[in-house]
Amino acid sequence: MSQEAFLRRGADILASQPFSRLLGVEIGAVAPGRVELRLALRPELQQQHGFAHGGVLSYLADNALTFAGGTAFASDALTSEYKINYLRPAVGELLIARAEAVNAGRTQAVCRCDVFAVQDGVEKLCAVAQGTIVKLSQGE
Repeated sequence: MSQEAFLRRGADILASQPFSRLLGVEIGAVAPGRVELRLALRPELQQQHGFAHGGVLSYLADNALTFAGGTAFASDALTSEYKINYLRPAVGELLIARAEAVNAGRTQAVCRCDVFAVQDGVEKLCAVAQGTIVKLSQGE
């Protein structure tokens, strides 16, 4: 599949997810086993201290992990499990989640994701995640 086809497929998947549309997530890049998701950090996505809400970071990591696994399979996929570590408060104008499949078998992939907050053009790592992604069988 071409890079343009991957981007179109990724954009179509995001457009089909009501929660992703609500948040305004965009696909920055996608390739087999890799993805970058971007989200403008608006005030309504922050908690009381002005940091990105942990649930927003967790959503980005989860979705990026599943995209990475799905593109590794070239199939629809679901998250089986994931773990996230918050490293520092996420402040800035933009959040970026970059995920990759570390290993992909026939039915499951182990993926990792780094989530960055961008402030004044500088990326700072604010969370890391790892998850197991499973290939969605036809009929599920």
